[in-house]
Amino acid sequence: MIENIKNHDEYLQLINELIEHDRHYYVECKPVISDYQYDLLLKKIERYEKSNPSLIAQNSPSRRISETLTHGFNNGDHIQPMLSLSNTYSKEDLSEFIERIYKLLNDTNVNFCTELKMDGTAISIRYEDGILTQALTRGDGKTGDDVTNNIKTIRSLPLKLSGKNIPKILEVRGEVFMYKKTFQELNDLREENGEEVFANPRNAAAGSLKLLDPKIVASRKLDIVCYGVADAENFLSSQFELHHFFKNLKIPTANEKHIKLCQNPEDICLFADYIEKIRHELSFEIDGIVIKVDDLKKHKKLGFTGKHPRYAAAYKFQPEQAKTKILNITIQVGRTGILTPVAELAPVFLAGSTISRATLHNQDEIDRKDIRIGDTVVIEKGGDVIPKVVSVDFSKREESKKFKIPLKCPICFESVIKKEGETAYKCVNKNCSGQKIRKLQYFASKNAMDIENLGIKVVEMLYEKKLISKPSDIYLLDEKKLLNLDGFKEKSIKNLLESIEKSKNPTLSQFIMALGIQYIGAETAEILADRVKTIDNLKKISKEDLLEIEGIGEKASEAIVNFFNDSKNLYEIEKLIELGVKPKKIEEKKFIDKNFEDKSFVLTGTLKDFTRDEAKKIIKERGGKTSSAVSINTDFLLAGEEPGSKYQKAKKLNIKIISEEDFKKMLNF
Repeated sequence: MIENIKNHDEYLQLINELIEHDRHYYVECKPVISDYQYDLLLKKIERYEKSNPSLIAQNSPSRRISETLTHGFNNGDHIQPMLSLSNTYSKEDLSEFIERIYKLLNDTNVNFCTELKMDGTAISIRYEDGILTQALTRGDGKTGDDVTNNIKTIRSLPLKLSGKNIPKILEVRGEVFMYKKTFQELNDLREENGEEVFANPRNAAAGSLKLLDPKIVASRKLDIVCYGVADAENFLSSQFELHHFFKNLKIPTANEKHIKLCQNPEDICLFADYIEKIRHELSFEIDGIVIKVDDLKKHKKLGFTGKHPRYAAAYKFQPEQAKTKILNITIQVGRTGILTPVAELAPVFLAGSTISRATLHNQDEIDRKDIRIGDTVVIEKGGDVIPKVVSVDFSKREESKKFKIPLKCPICFESVIKKEGETAYKCVNKNCSGQKIRKLQYFASKNAMDIENLGIKVVEMLYEKKLISKPSDIYLLDEKKLLNLDGFKEKSIKNLLESIEKSKNPTLSQFIMALGIQYIGAETAEILADRVKTIDNLKKISKEDLLEIEGIGEKASEAIVNFFNDSKNLYEIEKLIELGVKPKKIEEKKFIDKNFEDKSFVLTGTLKDFTRDEAKKIIKERGGKTSSAVSINTDFLLAGEEPGSKYQKAKKLNIKIISEEDFKKMLNF
């Protein structure tokens, strides 16, 4: 029997007791009571709070998990932009970064704080008067998704700060991650339930943060390491000191063994070598180390480029490699009919996951590397994610068999062609089931309609049962059609139908992507969406108008026009809209000041306060045009830091060269 809490003081005392137990369990990994004993104490708190709802403490362990679902995410602004780090991949690159610091500061007496580069997802956490009030994802660097309820499920993170000298407002930067063991357990469970497994712990952590139910997030056992504070130079002197500041406030930060204060490049390289040597012993994934100028006041002096802080850089470890055997080479037919050879491998554990397949790209790649069935090969995960065959260990070649891409499609058995000058073999049968399945998978993919629970295995099953053959069929699925499918139970049917319904309001760029027009990737789809504003405008646009859009080339223009000239494609778009799919329109911004009307701009170098895309968008909104090359028709060259050859060409042609400050004045910023 659980005893009731007698008074409010006892309640507050019990909260502090459980906070300490959280620390023993999640931070020190040394629990002093059993899970059962912990749950009993938590139930006492919950019982008291149920009877006294007006007296619930903000730092109560019960408040870590919200009882209500979050219906989508709101956005919030960061105090200071969350920029990504520039990457270095060699000791030479690292030396160049350090020499650049010395030059910018005009000082070689510089200390560096070196830390682990966690392979997770970046987060910004705001405390006001010591209370956790908001947590934002990186987003676009300036604005992120509000995932406060989900962040509160991380047991090692305090909801209320304790310690001395707590700032009134504190915006903490950190990395949310998932332990390797937790990741493996999660994937095993998803596999048992017939769900799509996560590619790596980083994706699992990022995906978990975006779930709408904090209770499910809590079950994912996420953790966090904090490494920075916005405007830290206002109350701290060094990055190294910051880690001690975090410990004082009970904010989770890096293990002391994983931080080092370095005085020169040699110290940094020794630390990097040590971490690379022990990386496999760590219980979480890392992909390198981070080097930061230790003096926080120098951070402000060094400033930022358009994308990265100048005071810090990542030194990324080389992708990990392993040896295994090619058991077979199979063919994957893509949505455009391209035949891609895939190596079926003896399973091998590499960089946190088991690898059993690797793309071989094309026949030329196979011939160039002399890859054969039965060979022992070296595989690598580019960026520690995508597996590929690097080379063959010819010393171990015994019985091996050469491979040639077949002259008939392995799915529909129609002839394949290889055009002169191209590397790919292609099935030209438009009714090939292999192509249709991949088109459906592409339509549902994250960058397109983003239909969760509709992965390749589900698409294949639905296609084979003749429930879907084209995208619009997806929106005709209902509970009755799905009931008799293998592995589909009430919950999985509900999840799939909810995901389909949710996908009906995509961005215009997502919808353009989903159409599967040849040569149109995510970036090009965004360029098109920004220009045409609606799908109806895209249907009517001419090849000539398309070619005037920077970033749209001859092949893409032709493919777009041909796609919309096909009545079958137009009918399918109408059918999708009829079934409730409504791509969001992009509202045209109205500017009274059209001072860039008919002016042509070329951009070069790195801008401090704008990305290139942002600057281009501003120019176009005010009536101007942008081009990628300097010519006699260019009116202005907008030159940022470290301009390239365009700068010299503009000088030769007497083109007016403007700085970023000049540009701001023209904008009346």
